[in-house]
Amino acid sequence: MIPLHPLPLRGFCYVGRHYYFLTWCCDYRQTLFTQADHVDLVRAQFLRAEAEAEFDNIAYCFMPDHVHKVIRGRTPGSDARRYMKLAKQYSGFYFAKTFGGRLWQGYGYDRVMLSEHEPRNWVRYTIENPVRKGLVENVEDFPFTGSGIYSMRQLMEMAYDV
Repeated sequence: MIPLHPLPLRGFCYVGRHYYFLTWCCDYRQTLFTQADHVDLVRAQFLRAEAEAEFDNIAYCFMPDHVHKVIRGRTPGSDARRYMKLAKQYSGFYFAKTFGGRLWQGYGYDRVMLSEHEPRNWVRYTIENPVRKGLVENVEDFPFTGSGIYSMRQLMEMAYDV
């Protein structure tokens, strides 16, 4: 039987100083990330989960109906499954409490860095997403793209190896 959603990598423990590229879709692909107050609330809960699970938020982009994130474990004990659970749980709870309704689909897509070039490619993909979708002409013009630790200029330098 073909699974209805992506499965975690078999044999990978998701613990350590790994990079991950995450994509989480809003429930029924609703356009919930078009208002700053919605994005700010969810981003704050992501930051809370990142602190608790010891992850750095390398890059993020809140598209209208989904979010892309590039994260990195900060310590040998950083647990990506724990981070993903906390981030979705916290943001989903406070979103429902504040705005009503369910925030996330029950699953997401995650990829683990397998080569040294993937984080740069993922950052580029993440920050260019609004341009590819025709929402803005320049990556720096989209208000819901950023990083927990880098400026937009630093993200662009990382993405384009300038």
